[in-house]
Amino acid sequence: MIYVYALSSIHHNYIYVGMTENLEERFHRHNTGRERTTKPYLPYKIIYQEACLDRSSARKREKYWKSGVGKEQLRTIRDTL
Repeated sequence: MIYVYALSSIHHNYIYVGMTENLEERFHRHNTGRERTTKPYLPYKIIYQEACLDRSSARKREKYWKSGVGKEQLRTIRDTL
């Protein structure tokens, strides 16, 4: 399984979308500053996740969530949590 996920910075207006095979380990890497892209906006919470059967379908979903419409939906999800 490949997981597509979205993280929201707790202290900044920043949402990160990615995909991984091991969501728990990847989330830990983001929150401990081991990922250059997300390090400046620590700490994070997971606001969305979905499981995909293969890398191709996961990539399509990741691209959707990174699009304008997808990011707007993620902001709505974040604001309701």
